[in-house]
Amino acid sequence: MLWIGVLLGTTAASAQDQLVIGVSWNNFQEERWKTDEFALQAAVTAAGARYISADAQSSAGKQLTDIESLIAQGADALIVLAQDGEAVGPAVSAAVAEGIPVIGYDRLIENPDLFYLSFDNKEVGRLQAQAVFAVRPTGNYVFIKGNSADSNADFLFQGQMEVLGPALEAGAIVNVGEAYTDNWNPEVAQGNMEQFLTANNNEIDAVVASNDGTAGGAIAALAAQGLAGAVPVSGQDGEHAALNRIALGTQTVSVWKDSRELGRKAAEVAIALAEGTALDAIEGATKFSGGPRGVEMNAFFIAPVAVTRDNLNVVIDAGWVGKAIVCQGVTRGSVAACD
Repeated sequence: MLWIGVLLGTTAASAQDQLVIGVSWNNFQEERWKTDEFALQAAVTAAGARYISADAQSSAGKQLTDIESLIAQGADALIVLAQDGEAVGPAVSAAVAEGIPVIGYDRLIENPDLFYLSFDNKEVGRLQAQAVFAVRPTGNYVFIKGNSADSNADFLFQGQMEVLGPALEAGAIVNVGEAYTDNWNPEVAQGNMEQFLTANNNEIDAVVASNDGTAGGAIAALAAQGLAGAVPVSGQDGEHAALNRIALGTQTVSVWKDSRELGRKAAEVAIALAEGTALDAIEGATKFSGGPRGVEMNAFFIAPVAVTRDNLNVVIDAGWVGKAIVCQGVTRGSVAACD
């Protein structure tokens, strides 16, 4: 009995010593968040830590209570994909005050005591604009922006304007429609696009959409007017449907952010912080102060990749998506990656 007691005591101690990584997801509406979660959870588990999570279901209020719940469940570090970077502020400040390190995942939460982990979102915007502008350097442009509560929507637009600003100032291109998209909802994007088409008598030459979901909504509106494939459209995230649209010719570019890599990095950073590593001692950490308030934070950024018909093989070769999915419905000989 003594031996069993010692064994049980050891097991209990081991369980007690196991790090707990809590993740607050804003929603799983976009295809990519499940991809992020799979990679993140696998990396946490492989490192011997325990993964717990909550889905805020697009509610900033629920995300606040989710974070409180994750703390109550014993999270040693938190990873937060913010529904609203401002609204979530009090919850993450409370976590930091309790000595729990917090990572702002993919979306900025301005707080000097947090670690910011994302892709270079201004570069994503630049790549989107460059791809569309290369196809259509003149004419009427529409900008389908992201969620106004998500700082990434503005980072993307800033990057887009770095590329397109000179052409706008010169009058070579004209901004005939610009709108945020509530919660990045494709249906909202489609509605906005329909309004821009009506207001401009269908005379739209290019669409800079900020992600693949909003691109899909815009393309649905274009298709209803017989314009799908005639108007270049950008996106991001490398969603499977978007990559197929690129192969079919209705979407011009999807800026691929390998979220598997971001998920793995988040697990690595969260465990290091939970073990006591300082924010500025994280490998590859850099200083970032490009948010609305200019708060300096420790951050890590991953480079994105623009995917067009010319390099669709990149996502196929990386195991991101199967060739059959990308090439569904594609005419043989029209796309190199599908041959």
